[in-house]
Amino acid sequence: MSVGEEVRTEQDKPQQSLGTAAARNLATTTKSAPQMQEISSRWLLRTLPWVNVQGGTYRVNRRLTYAVGDGRITFVKTGDRVEVIPAELRELPALRSYEDEDVLSELAQRCQQREFAAGNLITSFGSRTDEVYLLAHGRVEKLGSGPYGEDESLGVLADGAYLGEQALIDPDTIWEYTVRAVTACTVLALRRQDFEQVAERSDSLREHLEQLRAAPEQRTNKYGEKEIDLAAGHSGEPDIPHTFVDYEARPREYELSVAQTVLRIHTRVADLYNQPMNQTEQQLRLTVEALKERQEHELINNREFGLLNNCEYDQRLQPHDGVPSPDDMDELLCRRRGTKLFLAHPRAISAFGRELNKRGLVPETIEIAGNRIPTWRGVPIYPCNKIPVTEARTTSIIAMRTGEAEQGVIGLQQAGIPDEIEPSLSCRFMGINEQAIIKYLVTAYYSAAVLVPDALGVLENVEIGRWR
Repeated sequence: MSVGEEVRTEQDKPQQSLGTAAARNLATTTKSAPQMQEISSRWLLRTLPWVNVQGGTYRVNRRLTYAVGDGRITFVKTGDRVEVIPAELRELPALRSYEDEDVLSELAQRCQQREFAAGNLITSFGSRTDEVYLLAHGRVEKLGSGPYGEDESLGVLADGAYLGEQALIDPDTIWEYTVRAVTACTVLALRRQDFEQVAERSDSLREHLEQLRAAPEQRTNKYGEKEIDLAAGHSGEPDIPHTFVDYEARPREYELSVAQTVLRIHTRVADLYNQPMNQTEQQLRLTVEALKERQEHELINNREFGLLNNCEYDQRLQPHDGVPSPDDMDELLCRRRGTKLFLAHPRAISAFGRELNKRGLVPETIEIAGNRIPTWRGVPIYPCNKIPVTEARTTSIIAMRTGEAEQGVIGLQQAGIPDEIEPSLSCRFMGINEQAIIKYLVTAYYSAAVLVPDALGVLENVEIGRWR
């Protein structure tokens, strides 16, 4: 190389063809539609039978039922001190429909807080019932005597339950079962002596109790419904009983709930960036997906019509050992005829699978819409991530019978609304504002109804964090 001759590197060489960076600007890339992690399987929306509602309201007519004391009691906690909310004492049969707030407050103040360790007896069979126990926290088991004298489980109760409520009406009643603490329990006790002292000073409470004792006892069947008088197995010419079927005077009505949002799209985006995918369609698609996710959440958790809040007290079960065992699932199944499905959080399904593994059981699976769904006793267990998991790592498992013909759980909608894009779901054009933004009102109408109480059952306080 002669003196003064420059060394030319690859970077110094003149470009002979189009570069990849520039070429990509002109290329049409292969792309996906916009993705959304929030989308779930939404098995509840897919399996629930939907009934078309006219006029926005669905009325559930039922046979007349005399139901008392079928709710739960709520407490407030301040540090280590637990107190019952006075108005919640109306859940006790003796105080049902009693309205004097001052008297209820005094009764609440007389409740004594007691702590029981796991395994302790709270009360024993045959002893006098002189206290009402309000279970603020923990789990207790009711034990009876079997036909040969052995202990027999009569059920498990948890937060919000009450025991011995008959003590407020009948001073001679006795405990017909033993109550044992399964876990550490916080209990509020209201003594009959304190109750009677308050009644002596309160004319309204004393009059309420007198009316309660004087009221004729209603003849009901085991479901609390007014009995229908019938005759069977007779011979000759006896008098045939006369009867009629009475209905609830004020049946429950379910109004359609609503979920709405306003979708906004700039005209520049809608005009210039619609190839190869329509921006308006993709925006609307993702908005509808989010709306349906919220719809399923409301069907599970809404305070007015949500499944978890509309399950009757006697259809709520507690797991015997905290974890969801096959025995608990069987107990949940036997509370109703024709259970069509279970709904459980995926972590609850995992916990149930661990219990099956411990017992060497392998659940059957069925194929539904291309998915393998686990079953128990032939009933599919659908995952639903809308069922809440508490900070204590507990959740619930829902069992349902569905359909109008089966007196089950149904979904409510109103098809045929204006600008409908799916049944009971509409997208309305709202115009273009001064900032050149197009607006669409996206609306979904929906609700759910439980036709008879035993159509819906819940296994509550299911522990999902135990691995041994």
